Amino acid sequence: MIPQSFIHDLLTHINIIDAIDRHVTLKKAGANYIACCPFHGEKTPSFTVSPTKQFYHCFGCGAHGNAINFLMEYNGLSFIEAVENLASSIGMQIPEQQSSTPANLRSLHNARDKEAICTVQELFEAMRAATQFYREQLKRSEKPIAYLKKRGLTGKTAARFGIGYAPDDWQHLSTLFTDYNSKKTSQTLARAGLVIAGKDGKQYDRFRDRIMFPILNQKGQVIAFGGRVIDQGEPKYLNSPETELFVKGQEIYNLFSARKSIRDAECVIVVEGYMDVVSLSQHGIDYVVATLGTAITDIHIQKLLRHTDKIIFCFDGDSAGNKAAWRALKNSLAQLTDGKAINFLFLPENEDPDSFISQNGKEAFEQQIMQSLPLSEFLLRGLSRNLNLQTDEDRAKLIRDAKPLLQLVKAPALALMLLKRLSTLCSLDQRELETLLQIKQTAPAHAQKNLPRKQPTSLYHRLILLLLYNPKYCLGLNKALLTQCKDSNEELGMLKILVDFLDNNPDIVNSASTVSIIPHLQDHHYRSRLEKIESEILDWDNDMDLETEFTDTVKKLQEMQHKMRMTELHNKPLSLLTDEEKRELQRLAMY
Repeated sequence: MIPQSFIHDLLTHINIIDAIDRHVTLKKAGANYIACCPFHGEKTPSFTVSPTKQFYHCFGCGAHGNAINFLMEYNGLSFIEAVENLASSIGMQIPEQQSSTPANLRSLHNARDKEAICTVQELFEAMRAATQFYREQLKRSEKPIAYLKKRGLTGKTAARFGIGYAPDDWQHLSTLFTDYNSKKTSQTLARAGLVIAGKDGKQYDRFRDRIMFPILNQKGQVIAFGGRVIDQGEPKYLNSPETELFVKGQEIYNLFSARKSIRDAECVIVVEGYMDVVSLSQHGIDYVVATLGTAITDIHIQKLLRHTDKIIFCFDGDSAGNKAAWRALKNSLAQLTDGKAINFLFLPENEDPDSFISQNGKEAFEQQIMQSLPLSEFLLRGLSRNLNLQTDEDRAKLIRDAKPLLQLVKAPALALMLLKRLSTLCSLDQRELETLLQIKQTAPAHAQKNLPRKQPTSLYHRLILLLLYNPKYCLGLNKALLTQCKDSNEELGMLKILVDFLDNNPDIVNSASTVSIIPHLQDHHYRSRLEKIESEILDWDNDMDLETEFTDTVKKLQEMQHKMRMTELHNKPLSLLTDEEKRELQRLAMY
């Protein structure tokens, strides 16, 4: 892996303004630079870049990161590719990457660690090694090659998607991991989802005689596999189990690789199968992704709407396809905002995207896309199907069925237009319909009055912000003050973890670099919250006296702790106070 120290040096030497301005034109705005966000459609710039802290933040979609993150998101590069790109642009030489395993053995056993404990990094290494192994097996296996050729896939396409083959053998991975049965490697492979432990204590490969599709995370790392059976067999597709790396309901196949194409096309097509994605891409439609054998979730929709303003769900034109589409519609209603669009495309019966484009070509498929139904149309058609709206009874049924769905819609303009159309269909006054549906219209933002004032940030929040701006403030912070805090406050928890991290990384605290420290917390539980807090730095005035701000915040925190402790002691009966507590109370009273 590339040493973390090199990443830090690279980000210190890189000018994020230059790195981003090559792709997105930035405009000076005070101490920062702004542009319309390249990761979602907008007309008013909300994408802000800080030359001081070397990070970007979009106040519209929440995108946040450094120069490496930007290249990964914008150009669809892997982490290593982005680092190589930036390093070469300023003439820095990347240190030789050290594999955690011997190249010839791929052994995960570490002689320095006798205990069977594997790290998350070792799980990633196991998945990377398995991916390469499956690809090599495909090259030398006639049956899967013949199958892929029959499906119309070229070798170039298979290589681009990293497609491989798992041999028809119970323990074929033992040829890759030579210590396959050791405690350490067995644990690692099981936790990565590559093997299954049998009842007799033995283990065997999870994937056998299947075409293997690697599933990547947002960094381009392999986190799981989808395995398709070659001949007849069940299940047709077998996915990796959920692991520390992989949560099925949150991941989207091909999203990492398709991000740039999605931005260029200004929409994304969501299909149901891996082969559908691969086949469409081979025919020139690259802005396509797939769910992983699960129904569309709200998390899937949120992720996709961060990348584009338009989602097109593509389903087979049979009853199963219609049921899947209706589930997707229900999960979409609460996620939609005005300005976003979700459409539904139904292919002819007995056709899927793979078969349709293979037989009819790209232009015919794009024509189908043009005929996709907007969510509002699909919703009202679905609700009124098999109803006779000339009768009062069926109009009443339509209102009853529409009620729970319309109550989910949070987009004010869309909700209003759906109400108007429904009132027309039911021959009801709009106000009468609103009463029946128990829907209260949200006033437009410009018409709202007496908006509550923004709540002041907590002392913990302010300290987190100051430490993110300048880790050196950690040196002036009384750690005992934090250990005395007994609040069950999430921000206090974040503050303690941040201080602990800085205590264990004195090189960061003592560094003269002003680069954001968020990259060091890449996989941290609180990372997204810390990113949001860090974005507040972008609104800071250059004339702010941060030293005084820090001193005052620490002093107020100390006063707050004194008051809380005094209250705690005063609430305790005098007869139950220990001598030490009495002396403590006296000291606090004199403070």
